[in-house]
Amino acid sequence: MKPQLENLVQTPIPTKHGEFILHYYSNTIDDKEHVALVKGDVAGKENVPVRIHSECFTGDVLGSRRCDCGEQLDMALQMIDKAGFGVLIYLRQEGRGIGLLKKLQAYNLQDQGMDTVDANIHLGHLADEREYSIAALMLENLNIKSIELITNNPKKIAELKKLGINVAGRIPVESVAHDDNVGYLKTKAKKMAHMLFESKKE
Repeated sequence: MKPQLENLVQTPIPTKHGEFILHYYSNTIDDKEHVALVKGDVAGKENVPVRIHSECFTGDVLGSRRCDCGEQLDMALQMIDKAGFGVLIYLRQEGRGIGLLKKLQAYNLQDQGMDTVDANIHLGHLADEREYSIAALMLENLNIKSIELITNNPKKIAELKKLGINVAGRIPVESVAHDDNVGYLKTKAKKMAHMLFESKKE
């Protein structure tokens, strides 16, 4: 029987945040191409800084200011580089799992007054359709004992724990709010319980 997940290729990738090893994974769960950027020796290690980042074409590639995805990606890589070791898992879960087409349609609804959650629901989807079983399998493949998750999302922490991942701690990754994304960030904090604006609380 073919395994659910296979680590098919590992190759060095020099980046502005130093050199990483890029791991390419195939899987039989969703048949998508997921990758992990690994810095340093993480096998058998505890408290490994890990970012599980869902694909965002508009933010990661185009630098869109409608969201904070691209900024979070860059900040996470900086954190991993500073730590000297860590992992960035890049999952093909565009638009919180609804795909690029639906995400762009949701953008148009947001321009008409809906927020990011209501727009997804209006299109017949959940506010967040992502799942993390493949990420858990990737972490197991890398033989990581425990992680410090770079995230603001409590749901992500809870889901990983349910999947048997030892989440030893959380590393906040708070982006700068500005006119183009402040509504989006406030919705994530209010409706999705993301731990944002923590530094502004007394």
